[in-house]
Amino acid sequence: MNLQSTDFELFGLPPRFALDAGALDARWKELQRQVHPDKFAAQGAAAQRVAMQWSARINEAYRRLKNPLQRAAYLCELNGAPIDAENNTAMPPAFLMQQMELREALDDAASADDLGQIASQSASLQRDMLSKIEQQTDAEQAWPAAAQSVRALMFLDRLAADIDRRRDALD
Repeated sequence: MNLQSTDFELFGLPPRFALDAGALDARWKELQRQVHPDKFAAQGAAAQRVAMQWSARINEAYRRLKNPLQRAAYLCELNGAPIDAENNTAMPPAFLMQQMELREALDDAASADDLGQIASQSASLQRDMLSKIEQQTDAEQAWPAAAQSVRALMFLDRLAADIDRRRDALD
């Protein structure tokens, strides 16, 4: 294991979308105990700096693996299908129409009940997309298709954040 190991190698996990969250959490705690800078206080400043680098690397990997969207994007990139969301915005027309309808409904929402209905629909779409990504990555290893699904999930993630902001504004 070195600082250049993949996140999955670092945590001793198979490179899959579906993962055991409990195992990830337990391994994170174990790794943090091993590299905590205080353990290296007697060995001098250089050893503490290295321990801090390891701690930062472990935290970065943990955050990426813990978040389904980030984990899916990372898997795609590891397998030669970068997300490239800034330059690759092509989406299926049916998906774009669905997004436009949801955005219009969000703009027209006048009550907490309206927002609740949109949030419920958005959450359902997110769950469906996560299931699709798991199938595309773990079962089919269809990396370009998975990358497109990750880009779609990014749309849904932004929608969910916008719904939350509207809810906050209503309160």
